[in-house]
Amino acid sequence: MTASPTSPQILDLLRERRSPSVFDPTYELSDEQLASLLEAARWSPSNGNAQPWAFVVARRGDAAHEVLVGSLSRGNSGWVPPASAVLVTAARTTPERKPALADYARYDLGQAVAHLCVQAASMGLGVHQFGGFDHEALAAAYEVPDEWSIVSGIAVGRAWPVRERSGVDPSTAERELPERHRKPFSEFAFGSRFGEPLPLHPHD
Repeated sequence: MTASPTSPQILDLLRERRSPSVFDPTYELSDEQLASLLEAARWSPSNGNAQPWAFVVARRGDAAHEVLVGSLSRGNSGWVPPASAVLVTAARTTPERKPALADYARYDLGQAVAHLCVQAASMGLGVHQFGGFDHEALAAAYEVPDEWSIVSGIAVGRAWPVRERSGVDPSTAERELPERHRKPFSEFAFGSRFGEPLPLHPHD
């Protein structure tokens, strides 16, 4: 997706980000790459510095990955397994101190994941987040403590352009090709009251 001449200026890696569904099944993430992704998450903002996030890293071919694949929904069972790794995210919803911090656990986790995604884009990696899997079964298999809640999966790897890979499932290929679309500011940025578009004219 390329910016139009009238688009507000943002970093190219943000504007061009996509969520690929076709990953190179031979590409392996190095320890250094995984460490960089986790380091980006580690330094994201956190309410009260609680850092209520955790990641179970399932690398393609290991035991954690095998368990993950067995928990996937039918819609995700085709495209997720070829990714180099899947990071299963969790939020601590019952903090040891300051119970009110639980209200922000998922918010903080989302910030950590956003930082991870930007770091991945800067490294030329593709990231696709998803929620279609058996959360309870996976939490049990990974022995996740009760005070933590499994939230999502993050498939990471090297994206393959659909046109360069034969045998891609047609439904997966169909998701890859269209240009991305986003809501205009008028639908989510409000001024004096909710629902009233913010008077914003960046090109005047």
